[in-house]
Amino acid sequence: MQLVSKAKSFGGEQRVYRHRSEATRTDMDLAVFLPREALEGFVCPTLVYLSGLTCSWQEITMQGLPQMHAAKHGMIFVAPDTSPRGEQVPDDEHYDLGQSASFYIDSTEQPWSEHFQMESYLTKELPGLLLEALPVDEDAIGITGHSMGGFGALMLALRHPELFHSVSAFAPICNPTHSVWGRKAFEAYLGEDESVWEAYDPCLLVQERGWEGDILIDQGLADEYFEDQLEPWAFEKACRKAGVELTLRLHGGYDHYYHFIASFLADHFEWHADRLAE
Repeated sequence: MQLVSKAKSFGGEQRVYRHRSEATRTDMDLAVFLPREALEGFVCPTLVYLSGLTCSWQEITMQGLPQMHAAKHGMIFVAPDTSPRGEQVPDDEHYDLGQSASFYIDSTEQPWSEHFQMESYLTKELPGLLLEALPVDEDAIGITGHSMGGFGALMLALRHPELFHSVSAFAPICNPTHSVWGRKAFEAYLGEDESVWEAYDPCLLVQERGWEGDILIDQGLADEYFEDQLEPWAFEKACRKAGVELTLRLHGGYDHYYHFIASFLADHFEWHADRLAE
């Protein structure tokens, strides 16, 4: 990984790296915060954060202040990009498909399949790069995310429990096979066969595979997408059926965006720090 920039922050360093990805066949940027312990060479637990539609790693690192919370818990914080980018990468005129809207899955359909291989990137390629370059504890990696990234966090944790040992989400797309965002993305990236989509729906995954630990979700009740796109109650019902402990916190007055995330980000760091220490 090539170091693009670094800045001192809360006793650690906020860095940006760039590397050539074999999975996406593009250059990929990612933000990494290293706490003081990591800079001194100590192996640290790591929290991966997946951003939502229209975003990249920049919004959470600049608006969420994750560095303060990561420094408090001695955690490495990793924020990958939301999709491959570049002139050669296909895109769409609408915000909910194409660049910045990968849904963190491996596409099988044209024109997306050549570059949109984000599940492979996040679960096969990126962990190896991080372990090689940074003092990451491979047995203490958690994942969280917001909206599309919250969906990605739930989906990837449930599909790859050997890699991710704790999971939480902010206003996630919980039931994508029933939401406009999810159905549009799945049809474009995975094709028209809806039975294929089921392998990526957190509601169906948790019933089929379960989860050994517990899950935290925060959701604002003033979120404009709460009822027609996110459907946290569907995931709550699925967790009850599967016997999985879910903490679903509903917050009056909070919307979908970064003031909401920043308000509860400290709780998520503490959640992951406790579970990754076990």
